[in-house]
Formats: sequence, C-alpha cells, structure tokens
Amino acid sequence: MPPKFKRHLNDDDVTGSVKSERRNLLEDDSDEEEDFFLGPSGPRFGPRNDKIKHVQNQVDEVIDVMQENITKVIERGERLDELQDKSESLSDNATAFSNRSKQLRRQMWWRGCRIKAIMALVAVTLLLVIIILIVMKYRT
Repeated sequence: MPPKFKRHLNDDDVTGSVKSERRNLLEDDSDEEEDFFLGPSGPRFGPRNDKIKHVQNQVDEVIDVMQENITKVIERGERLDELQDKSESLSDNATAFSNRSKQLRRQMWWRGCRIKAIMALVAVTLLLVIIILIVMKYRT
C-alpha cells in the first residue's frame, strides 16, 4: 500500500521559491493571509478564486496520478519478487533434475554392463559345455 500523501500544504511546508511562485500565480500583491494550496482564507468570488480552484484541482489530479503510479510501481515490484522467487525455484528444480538424471544415467550404464557381463558368462559357459561334449565324444 502506498504511503499517504498530504493533499494540502500549509505555509510552514512551502519554501521561499514556492512563495514567489504563489505570488506570480495569484497576480495580487495584497497582504491578506492565503494558503496557496488551500485557497483564499475567506470566501471570494471572481477570477482569482477560479484560478486558485483551478490550480488546486490540478494539484489534486497530480497527487492522484502519482498515488496511482506509486501503487503500480509497488505492484510491479511485488510481481517482480514473485517472478524472481519462481525463477529461483525453477533453477533449483533444474539443478536437482540434472543431478538425478546423471545419477540415473550411471545406474543404467552399470545395469547395461552387468547384463553384458552375464551374457558373456553364459556364452563362455555354453562354449565350454560344447567343447567338453565334443572332446568327450572323440575320446570314446
């Protein structure tokens, strides 16, 4: 959730450069106490009040847009965090898969070697049996 922003500022929050900007916007050098963002201190009508309201509306719109932007940035950051977590998880899973596949490959290689060794032993045994039978037949 984005931080809460001040919608209105008082004279303590406004610095000297902003005060001169306020004077230029209001186009009046009167000594009456006015707050630039809050409008005139008393009810007035006319072009000055309209200008102040117009500026206040613009400031409110900018504040709303900035709050929306900050909310979007925070949501984007959360989505990026989720994506980073998912990518780390996928990387860990890929590493584990790679390790298990290497282990399985070795197991299958040894199994293949055992089968070949057993087949070779059976073949040698059969050859010996055949040779022994042939030798016994010629001896008698």
